[in-house]
Amino acid sequence: MTASMPDWEKRFRAPRVSLPRWAKYAPDRSLFVSNATGTYELYAWDRATGEQRQVTDRPNGTTDGVLAPDGEWIWWFSDTDGDEFGVWLRQPFGGGKDEPATPGLEPSYPDGLALGRDGTAVVGRSTEEGGSTVHVVRPGAEPVEIYRHRQSAGVGGLSHDGSLVAVEHTEHGDAMHAAIRVVRTDGTPVGELDDTRGGTRELGLSALGFVPVDGDARLLVGHQRNGRWEPMLWNPLTGEETPLSVDLPGDLDATWYPDGSALLIDHNHHARSELWRYDLADGALTRLDTPPGTVSRALPRPDGTVEYLWSSAEKPPVVRSTAGHVVLTPPATPDGIDLAPASVPVSDIWVDGPGGRVHALVQKPAGEGPFPTVFDIHGGPTAHDTDSFASGPAAWVDHGFAVVRVNYRGSTGYGREWTDALKHRVGLIELEDIAAVREWAVSSGLADPARLVLTGGSWGGYLTLLGLGTQPEAWAVGVAAVPVADYVTAYHDEMEALKALDRTLLGGTPEEVPERYAASSPLTYVDDVRAPVYISAGVNDPRCPIRQVENYVERLERRGHPHEVYRYDAGHGSLVVDERIKQLRMEIAFAERHLPAR
Repeated sequence: MTASMPDWEKRFRAPRVSLPRWAKYAPDRSLFVSNATGTYELYAWDRATGEQRQVTDRPNGTTDGVLAPDGEWIWWFSDTDGDEFGVWLRQPFGGGKDEPATPGLEPSYPDGLALGRDGTAVVGRSTEEGGSTVHVVRPGAEPVEIYRHRQSAGVGGLSHDGSLVAVEHTEHGDAMHAAIRVVRTDGTPVGELDDTRGGTRELGLSALGFVPVDGDARLLVGHQRNGRWEPMLWNPLTGEETPLSVDLPGDLDATWYPDGSALLIDHNHHARSELWRYDLADGALTRLDTPPGTVSRALPRPDGTVEYLWSSAEKPPVVRSTAGHVVLTPPATPDGIDLAPASVPVSDIWVDGPGGRVHALVQKPAGEGPFPTVFDIHGGPTAHDTDSFASGPAAWVDHGFAVVRVNYRGSTGYGREWTDALKHRVGLIELEDIAAVREWAVSSGLADPARLVLTGGSWGGYLTLLGLGTQPEAWAVGVAAVPVADYVTAYHDEMEALKALDRTLLGGTPEEVPERYAASSPLTYVDDVRAPVYISAGVNDPRCPIRQVENYVERLERRGHPHEVYRYDAGHGSLVVDERIKQLRMEIAFAERHLPAR
């Protein structure tokens, strides 16, 4: 079976592992995610013995898990078939029965979790009825609510001594720019850091973790005061703020080294990333040796080394150490595939767009163009495509397509103004940038203008349907996965945190600004669509719910417009490898069937 399997399918089936996270006070005990059984599940790894054990085993997979600081318990979130609504369970590290981890708390959407070394848990939750809440759960005691607000909020961290809780909140109503409040575990306010500045609501904050040292209340904070994400220190007890001078272009993320003496800086610039160590004593900045490409996650170990998950568009992911070795060998897969076949590298192009220079990543097959070309649009929208390994784009290349991925306005990684440009003319702004790159792709000879495919998942699926309706002559085929199709119905059916985001993006509810929702809704333009449309949707999806997809499909059917719809029993995407392969096979076949011959 393996010998006859095409490379694109092998990339999906090859064993993958996430970056292992370890228990703070038992660093030999780790937890990671793998697809070794054909479904993404949690695994425990005892580094001292080398033993790996599968922790969860559910039909639709499990990826949300946390190790307790002492390494004795594995916490994991149990929802129903991908609906993201459920409860936290816990299981002994060495194996055993699952038990409720937060007895007394009803099912909810998760909004952060922080675990203390004394068994205290700080649990962020949200529901349709009650907005956002934060509870403190202590062993043998009833949960205590320490925070509640109708706007979105979540747990930002628990101090090393377990006395302080950081809450990221958007009480000011701007879901794109959070403020931070630190409270004691009884809910008593301690300090507030809010960069929304008199209601302008243009600067956000992110809680990156308390210093891992007893008697020290400093919180590592990400801020946007200089037009990009970068770190600083804040002491909520005294109000003292300590800026950190890191002279690198692009966005900066950070995490503490285990002894609190330094920060690990994740430097992201132009779709690539690298790692640096920043020593707090003297501000010395030292680059760590990582290959060109993208570091997806990184964590410092107690011995000062750093483990990181790395890949490039050409080379598959691997967990490496700055000590020079591969950290984790994935569990064996049933079909015996050891490593994903390589793909082709990306090239960078920059195009002048209506809002500034637009960056896109291009992969192309062997031979001379113009090629049939896929515009694979990322989701989020506050995310961005990187020079990292992705089985989907690689599969299109294997089938003879060029692939273009556009980091449109609204994407992260290009400064605050680029991300925040996505307001009020939602969807239309991104499509202007995509159109500029499409024009380049055709004029450069890369893309065949008669064989252009617009595709994407989630927000990318939304932009696909919106683009087919607002740019009907530009696209030959549309392939949308888990999309927003009817913005008004989507708003009323989606999870509460996304309602808050939509109110921020569009300036209100559908009842308050109906004209903006209409202008940004694919349903408004469905009668203008010319290209054949393929849609896949999870019937349990809380982010892009199924009812609004059905509304769009009904309009296509009423027109007799060529389309196919695939509904599957999962949420916002699938964690089952066979399902992912099945979906991509159908998507590529649909495109090949409907594209004109060259």
